Formats: sequence, structure tokens, C-alpha cells
Amino acid sequence: MTTQASAPPPSTKSQALRSYDVADFPALTGLEEEWRFTPLKRLRGLTSEAPAATGAVRHEYGDLPEGVAITRVGRDDERVGSVLIPVDRVSALAYGAAADALLLRVASDVVLGEAVRLRVVGEGVEQPAFGHTFVEVGRFAEATVVLEHVGSATLADNVEVAVADGAKLTLVTVADWADDAVQAQHLKIKLGRDAKVIHIQVSLGGDLVRQFTSVEYTGRGGEAELYGVYFADSGQHLEHRQLVDHNVPDCRSYVGYRGALQGESAHTVWVGDVLIQAEATGTDTYEINRNLLLTDGARADSVPNLEIETGEIAGAGHASATGRFDDEQLFYLMARGIPESEARRLVVRGFFAELINKIPVESLRESLGDAIEARLTKAGA
Repeated sequence: MTTQASAPPPSTKSQALRSYDVADFPALTGLEEEWRFTPLKRLRGLTSEAPAATGAVRHEYGDLPEGVAITRVGRDDERVGSVLIPVDRVSALAYGAAADALLLRVASDVVLGEAVRLRVVGEGVEQPAFGHTFVEVGRFAEATVVLEHVGSATLADNVEVAVADGAKLTLVTVADWADDAVQAQHLKIKLGRDAKVIHIQVSLGGDLVRQFTSVEYTGRGGEAELYGVYFADSGQHLEHRQLVDHNVPDCRSYVGYRGALQGESAHTVWVGDVLIQAEATGTDTYEINRNLLLTDGARADSVPNLEIETGEIAGAGHASATGRFDDEQLFYLMARGIPESEARRLVVRGFFAELINKIPVESLRESLGDAIEARLTKAGA
């Protein structure tokens, strides 16, 4: 599949170029609609050809419950590439440069009583690293998987998530990188008939983190709930993009992301795309993004997009809001004797609480709450 740099842009998301070959994607200029918010120079060469020497990340995990296995598979494994076809140059580069894939498999009919936690640990920013992860949840299985990113890295990676018929997956991804880390990730979820996924994406650390999440349905009754929590500090660039492709009838999706920003040049980007194709009758979808600016000098870009090709739907809508503290909330708290700095912290904690409480791992909820509190205390909020 090849396209020319002079070719007109696709008129619909369903026509966008998809290819495993990085050569099919023209060099990026920053003028492309999909990249106009991203500071390309800060990607440290992740848009170029794969270097001769590459960096490394390692994976850590504890004892696995019965019915769960984590192994490495070769690029010739039939599952690799069965869910995700790269839609941009960086994803295609990562697909071609990853030496193998890490497979996390939950067997059919298994119902896990505890979360499976997998840590991706960066081991340095000097050389770009490339990764590929495949999460497979068998028919009628129920599981919670936590994928954490820590350490220092310059990483481009792809994550494929296959949720079979009748299965239920809660997937929590956490980007809690060191301050010097850079990551560009494409995470693709494919849902079977009557399957359900709840994805909670948390972004706190890193110099630049760009995460693209896409969803595809393969049978009726699929449900996808995508939630996001992000907090950008001074100089950070945190970018989240979603594409929910309703391509079969009678499926549902909900997207809800919330972000806070503080400090000079803190920048967040949220772009939510929902496509309802002509054959996707009975679709029910909604997306919303809310941003809270805590200081001057911070910038939040928020772009909800809804593309509908059929009028026979159950419902569709989108919303976006960006603003500062609600003065009435602060007044209410301060009128009851709460100091202004503590009142501001309470407002921010309340702003995030609904989404953080969706994480089914208590220790992770507590650590994220502590991290947000530490940022607020550091800024003297």
C-alpha cells in the first residue's frame, strides 16, 4: 500500500492510510492535521528511520494467577498485526523495528479475582527503543490488566488488545515516566460480539507523551468505555487521541477524559474522533473532555469530532470544556473555614475522583492520588 505525498487527504477517517511499511508514510513536516499539535523536534528521531543501535526497555511482573501467561513471541506469530495496522509513520516504524512481541494471554472462561500488573521500565533516553505488546483475552474471560510505564526512555511502541466474544477486560495504562522520557504509542482494541472493555489511561510523567487509542468492533453488542486522567506540569506535553470506529450495528461507546495543567508551557492535547459508518445502525456513543487550568501559561487544546454516515442510531453526542477554578466552589469551601490553598486541592481532587475511582486496584488509586497531591503541594496550590 503506497501513497504519494501530494495525494489529497482522506475525506473520512475510514479512508485513512494504513500500512505495516514505514516507507508508505511520507516524512512528517508538522503541517499534517494529525501532527499539528505535536512538537516533532522533541520526539528525538522517532519519526526517522530505525537507527542501527537501539535502546531498551525491560518488563517486570510478579506471580501470575492461574489461566494467565506472559511469553515472548516472534514477529511471525499470526497474532502480531492481526489487530493493529499502523496509521502513522511512528507506529509503522515501531512495528518494523520491534524485534519480537510480548504476549499476555488470559485463557477462555477464566475469571480473575486479582489484577495482572505488567511494568515497562525504560533504561535510558540515549537511543530510541521500540516495543510491541499483545494482550489476548479469551472467550467469556473476565480480567483486569495494568500496564505501567516508568523510568527513562525514548520509546515508540504498539499495543494490540484482542477481546474475544463475551469477554470483559478492564485495562489500566499508566504513563508515570521520569521527567526526561519521550513516548509515542498506538494502542488498538478489537472487540468481539458482546465483548466489553473499560480502558483507563493515566498520564502524569514524561517530557512528551503522545498516545493514540483506537477501537474496532467485530460483532454486535460490543461496548467500549474509554476514560483518561492527565496532569501536565511546567514544560510537559501530554497528547491523547482516540478513534472509535463503529463499523457494525448495535454497539456502544463512551469517552470521558479529564486533565489539569499548571506551570509555564504546560500543554495538553485531546482529540476525540468517533466514526459511525453507514452499516453501524443502532449505535449509541458519547464523548466529553474537560480541562482545568490551574495557572497562567498553561494551554489545553481540545477537539471533539463526530462523523455520522447513518441516521439510524440510538444516540450520539460530544462536548468539551476548558476553564479555571469555579469561584463559587472555592467561596463555598472558604466560607466554611477552609484555607484557600486547601480548598483548591479539594476541588482538584474532586475533579479527578470520579475517574480515578473507576480503577479497580486500590493501591494504584492511592498512589495516583498521592502523585496528584504532590504536584499540587509543589505548586503551592
